[in-house]
Amino acid sequence: MCELLGMSANTPTDLCFSFTGLTRRGGETGPHKDGWGVAFYEGKGVRMFHDPEPSATSPIADFVSTLPIKSKTAICHIRQANVGNITLANTHPFARELWGEYWVFAHNGQIPSFSAAKGMYEPVGDTDSEAMFCDIMNHVRQHLPRDTSPLKLVESLVSLAQAYAKQGVFNCLLGNGDWLFTFCSTKLASITRRAPFGPACLKDVEVAIDFAAETTPKDVVSIIATEPLTNDEQWDVYERGEWKLWQDGEVIAAGKVDVPEHKTESKMVSPDPDIEREPSADES
Repeated sequence: MCELLGMSANTPTDLCFSFTGLTRRGGETGPHKDGWGVAFYEGKGVRMFHDPEPSATSPIADFVSTLPIKSKTAICHIRQANVGNITLANTHPFARELWGEYWVFAHNGQIPSFSAAKGMYEPVGDTDSEAMFCDIMNHVRQHLPRDTSPLKLVESLVSLAQAYAKQGVFNCLLGNGDWLFTFCSTKLASITRRAPFGPACLKDVEVAIDFAAETTPKDVVSIIATEPLTNDEQWDVYERGEWKLWQDGEVIAAGKVDVPEHKTESKMVSPDPDIEREPSADES
């Protein structure tokens, strides 16, 4: 099973602390060694990094973990491949343009034999995740007007997410730089940090931070992850079928829909034995 990490904040904030914790799970403290990626929104632009190598040992991930890139919305993913080979093209998060904005998507789960409707958006790789992203983008483009408000848009996103979750495991992060949509099929948790800020320690590596020294009293920063990243803070664990729409670090809409429980994750996400890792430049 892959893992997700998202951030929504009311002021540009770096993701170094949380990103450092998540990357340890990419082949060191967790099995998610089949690539990683992260997207940082900066105004209308998106700064993205991808690597099909394990995040725990990736020089690129190590470099990114020390970069204080300031963003109000960020989306990160570490992959445990179950559909699609281990290639750069199959590494989340995925991005597409719609209505003059970059939409970014990352998925955790598996929907066997997913079939997307025909449309303008097509996947580049061969994962079910990217196929679902393109399906979402085609549906939104075809059925909603350009000036659709986030609160109206989320109705369609929830409906689509529920339909996908009925077919398999569908945990996701989807954003456009203004808002961040999160949906839980099996696992997702969040924490909102605001004044008075305190210290925190990561679960997966001995790294601690005092947020009081890094923030102002007006800052609101929310982190969403597949599983809590710290061991000394109280995280809010999503329920099955729960969704939240975040903006500027706050939840602006939330709800819960019926989602069936599928067979156990360990059985559902067993990697395809035919999955291969794309040779690196040094190996070719």
